[in-house]
Amino acid sequence: MNTRIAALLVALMASLTVSYASAAESLKVGYVNTQRIFRDAPTAIRAAKKLEAEFSKRDQELQQLAKHVQELQQSLEKNAVSMSDADRRSKEKELNEQSREFQRKQREFREDLNLRQNEENAAIIEKANKAIKILADAEKYDLIVQDVVWVSPKLDVTDKIIKALSESK
Repeated sequence: MNTRIAALLVALMASLTVSYASAAESLKVGYVNTQRIFRDAPTAIRAAKKLEAEFSKRDQELQQLAKHVQELQQSLEKNAVSMSDADRRSKEKELNEQSREFQRKQREFREDLNLRQNEENAAIIEKANKAIKILADAEKYDLIVQDVVWVSPKLDVTDKIIKALSESK
C-alpha cells in the first residue's frame, strides 16, 4: 500500500513538472518600471514643467520670506546688546511672528505641491495603464507587472510604454 502511494506521488509530481514547464514556455511576461515612466515619459516631463510653473512664484516668495527671517535674526543677534529692552522684545516678537508665518506658508506650500504632484502622477499612471493594456493586447502578453524587486532586463517593456506615451499627447 505504501509503495503504491509513493509511486502515485512520484507520477503526480513528474506530471506537474511537465505541465508546469509547458505552461511556462507559453507564458509571455513583461515588466514596466514605473519610476522610469515618472522620470522619462514625455507626459511626466510635461507635468513636472507644469508644476514648476504653477509653484515657482510661491517658491520664490517663500525664499524671500526665509531670507527676511534670517536677516531679522542676524540683526537681532548683532544689535541685541546695544538695543533697549523694549526694542529687543519688539524685534524678538517680530522675528517670532515672521518665523511662524514662514513655517505656516512653507507647510501649506508643501501640502499643495504634494497634492498637485499626486494628481499629476495619478493622471500619468492612468495613461500608462491604458498604454500597458494596449501593448498587452497587441503583443499577446499574459502578464505585465510593475514595481518588483528584481526582473530580467529581457522582460522590461518600459521603453515601449514610454514610446506609446510620447505618441499619445
